Amino acid sequence: MKKAKTPWTAHILTLFPEMFPGPLAFSIIGKALEEKNWLLELIKLQNFSKKGPKYVDDKPYGGGSGMIIKSEIVHEALKQTIKKIKNNYSLVYLTPKGKKLDQKKIKRFVKRNNLILVCGKYEGIDQRVIDAWKMEEISMGDYVLSGGEIAAMSLIDSCVRLLPNVLGSAKSLENETFENNLLEYPQYTKPRKWLGKKVPEVLLSGNHRKINEWKKKESIRITKIKRPDLLKKVAKK
Repeated sequence: MKKAKTPWTAHILTLFPEMFPGPLAFSIIGKALEEKNWLLELIKLQNFSKKGPKYVDDKPYGGGSGMIIKSEIVHEALKQTIKKIKNNYSLVYLTPKGKKLDQKKIKRFVKRNNLILVCGKYEGIDQRVIDAWKMEEISMGDYVLSGGEIAAMSLIDSCVRLLPNVLGSAKSLENETFENNLLEYPQYTKPRKWLGKKVPEVLLSGNHRKINEWKKKESIRITKIKRPDLLKKVAKK
């Protein structure tokens, strides 16, 4: 009998596993977790300290504020995690110093069966373990969080919704924001008139060709106003 494929799994290395699943337990993502369309494995970094749970970090060499998570702690946690999954994984360290996350990276993470996320805290983790494991450093944007856990939840949410059988229809992904490097067109629902503003007539016409033309024009218009940098990517195609 052929062995069943293990669902896509997020492995979280963290000092605070009790923060999970948090928001990931709700709505579409939570239902998918409950139905085991994806799995969540929590690895508590304190368990890898030989001196006890209080000895996971220390002051930075050269001075400075905050504490640094020790390299050997993360190293041992990664060894145990990867021993089970072998080579089918992406390894990410969540840090403001990393490259900014985008939809292209999300799609790449989904293609592998395992995503390992290392959550920093305080002033981060020792650079030597980042280098030794050749971690991909990822930033959620040009701002700083108090730790990697909230960033991890956001990244996982973005990945899980792309997995098969998670969303009700694959078509709902086709015209989303950042697909084809365009922002999504405006959306409307009932009532037709609200606060004196009406739904665009073309959306009520039933003419699918004209509706699709309107959607494309609106996507381009909004992208030009809000994210003109994305239009440069469209022009290169």
